[in-house]
Amino acid sequence: MSAPARETMRRGWCPGTLRPMLTGDGLLVRLHPPRNALTPDHLAHVAELASRHGNGQIEISGRGNLQLRGIREETHPALVDDLIEAGLVDEAEGDGPNRLVLTSPLAGRAADDLLDAAALAETVERAGRSVTGLPAKFSIVVDGGGALALDGFAADVRLHAITAKTIAFGLPGDLWFGPARPDEAAALTARLLDGFAAESRRSSGQIRRMRDLGRDQLTALATSCGLRDMIAPAARSKPSGIGVVAESGNTVAVLAGLPLGRTDAEGLRRLSELAREADVREIRVSPWRGFAFCGFSADAASTLQEALRSEGLIVEANDQRLSVSACTGSPACARGEASALADATVLSDAIAPLLTDGLSLHVSGCAKSCAHPGSADLTLVGRDGRYDVIVAGSTDDAAIAHLSLGELVRRLEPGQDIRARLEASQH
Repeated sequence: MSAPARETMRRGWCPGTLRPMLTGDGLLVRLHPPRNALTPDHLAHVAELASRHGNGQIEISGRGNLQLRGIREETHPALVDDLIEAGLVDEAEGDGPNRLVLTSPLAGRAADDLLDAAALAETVERAGRSVTGLPAKFSIVVDGGGALALDGFAADVRLHAITAKTIAFGLPGDLWFGPARPDEAAALTARLLDGFAAESRRSSGQIRRMRDLGRDQLTALATSCGLRDMIAPAARSKPSGIGVVAESGNTVAVLAGLPLGRTDAEGLRRLSELAREADVREIRVSPWRGFAFCGFSADAASTLQEALRSEGLIVEANDQRLSVSACTGSPACARGEASALADATVLSDAIAPLLTDGLSLHVSGCAKSCAHPGSADLTLVGRDGRYDVIVAGSTDDAAIAHLSLGELVRRLEPGQDIRARLEASQH
């Protein structure tokens, strides 16, 4: 095993393109296209590389990255060369942290954003990368203030546009500070990150994320950067990340999801063909585990939606498949203690009426919760081939039962109180 592959075995490692992660089915290569912009030809090329160098399985992560699975260690250097030659490796990636900033897939394009979130994100990314000592999974959200709200995505620091000329800074615990001008936001972010990195060093690594700091510490950190307490931005409706969204310039984008955030090389190749036939010029990867096809008229968008639906993609906000999240699980993931992906498919079919009624289901192969770090109505955590069952919580919460897949299917009947049914099964 090469040194880079050995290095990726560390807990907390966040893989990239140049430094992948060793998993149960080979190397996992995470790809974030520069400026999150792809063309149909790019999709076709990624599909071909996924087959040539790996097992052809492709995922979209919860932070809008493409993940190529099963990459063979001996072919990884050739894969990197191919990706660099195609212009698909983020120039920011190297020996520093992985990409820091998450934006909406329509950053810089959405008609209702209050400012150009894509441009702001690039300046914040550069400023953040100038800070040494940040942990690999440190994250910043830059939100343009439009309907595609990023409130549901975890972040160490959140930049939220309140007006075209005003930014609010959010820290864990629903603490908000500001206001700041967009042209000073990057420098203020760097100061916040420098202060956090100093706290982390003083703690000998015990403080690894902003949430590890207390409210008084977070407030002191923000005020030391010249920020003041302020009220939280107005609440927005939770977006589905699916559907037709208005862009500036009288065009629209079609946002479509991949079921469970996954496809294969043939599926991605078919998407490239559909996009080419529809004369798509730009495709964005979405943190809602799908793609945004940009620059359409309303009539052309409807035609593309139907074509995507025929390929099995999620094109409607009320699709029950959006209520289900699952990681790969065993055997593809070395840490997985249950076959999360396969079991999620079985459970989705078995409890379809509950999903239609609004139940959210998260199936995780282990406690890391890679597919969905937040809460769900029903969270299942793999342990010794069975599942710890958590109702209305996350993988960090206490389980009320430990059941096999068959026991879960039998007990999750429509019309029954879920908690009572699952708790009764233990007696």
